[in-house]
Amino acid sequence: MNAPLGWQQLRHKPLRLLVALLGIAFAVLLIMMQLGFRQALFESAVRFHERFNYDIALFSPDSVFIVRPESFSIRRLYQSLADPGVESISPVYIFPAVWKNPWTGGRRSLNAVGFDPSQSVLRAEGFEDARMLLKKRDAVIFDAVSRPEFGAVATHFKESGAFKTEVNNREIEVVGLFTMGTSFGIDGTIMTSIDNWLRLYPSRNRNQIQLGLLTLKPGEDPNIVRDRIRAYLPKDVLVMTKEEFVARETSYWNRATPIGYVFAFGAIMGLVVGAIIVYQILFADVSEHLNEYATLRAIGFNNGFVAGIVLQQAAVLGVLGFVPGLAASWLLYGRAAAATSLPLYVTPERAAGVFLLTLGMCAISALLAVRKVARIDPAEVF
Repeated sequence: MNAPLGWQQLRHKPLRLLVALLGIAFAVLLIMMQLGFRQALFESAVRFHERFNYDIALFSPDSVFIVRPESFSIRRLYQSLADPGVESISPVYIFPAVWKNPWTGGRRSLNAVGFDPSQSVLRAEGFEDARMLLKKRDAVIFDAVSRPEFGAVATHFKESGAFKTEVNNREIEVVGLFTMGTSFGIDGTIMTSIDNWLRLYPSRNRNQIQLGLLTLKPGEDPNIVRDRIRAYLPKDVLVMTKEEFVARETSYWNRATPIGYVFAFGAIMGLVVGAIIVYQILFADVSEHLNEYATLRAIGFNNGFVAGIVLQQAAVLGVLGFVPGLAASWLLYGRAAAATSLPLYVTPERAAGVFLLTLGMCAISALLAVRKVARIDPAEVF
């Protein structure tokens, strides 16, 4: 008897209530998945930007993104040593290579990174244990969480140790594993020494690099050092702090490609679908109880009270529909992350944001549905 009137009306039609909850849960699932994939796009795209050990990066202004970078002269890297705040430099060579699956013979493009093995240029599981092995001729280390199309590389290595295959039609030996992960632009990665990298690309010049990493002396401000280096280096190279380098890559995927837009648009469509479903349910309920609402108006209750009942129904629908939608999202996140190696997971911030969007979606639908009550004249109804 003490149950809110809005809830009493909803549970009076169990089938309609179930349909409404399923519709809202679907909308929540759609929004969560779109936002999850969008965030996974950005997080995976900047894995190397965030895990390389550096304070300032040199990058070609002609490079679109890190997977296919343009080259610039290694002299710019050595010139940056003139700044008193720079402690060390690391040249990095990056370009796609063709990997031969040693079991099926299939060929697939992956990312090949060349660096000086004597320098700890990357923070990744297994990297420190394996990097010194790269001083051996034609030796590479393989990203253990690359796409399965490259073959069961990690499993085979753990069971049998080093093995040989081909990269760019050159025989190489996989001597170790590290853990980095895939992205929307990188299906897999190998890392090797600079000499071995140049053997994979015999037409490339050692003096042309794709990325330069600068480590500063303790206590130096990266922004101040960046400005000093920018002032005397030619404009054929970008000088960026780590935050700027990450932001540049994120901006590319968000604005220069349709992928970020597609995911954002999908989330908006999820909101629209959910709003339409809630509106249809509440409008049908309002239409069925029009006489009761007119009676409330006739005995002195104002439009705010009547609107409060419908808003109450919308809030109940939003809360009850959000829970199964969130549970389904958590389940699908896990499945998708296992299949793609993308960073898909439910964050408290995303869950809270989608919950507020769901309540807002339901509230707007309720206000649209209750307009019919606000316009009725009790005398006309009776």
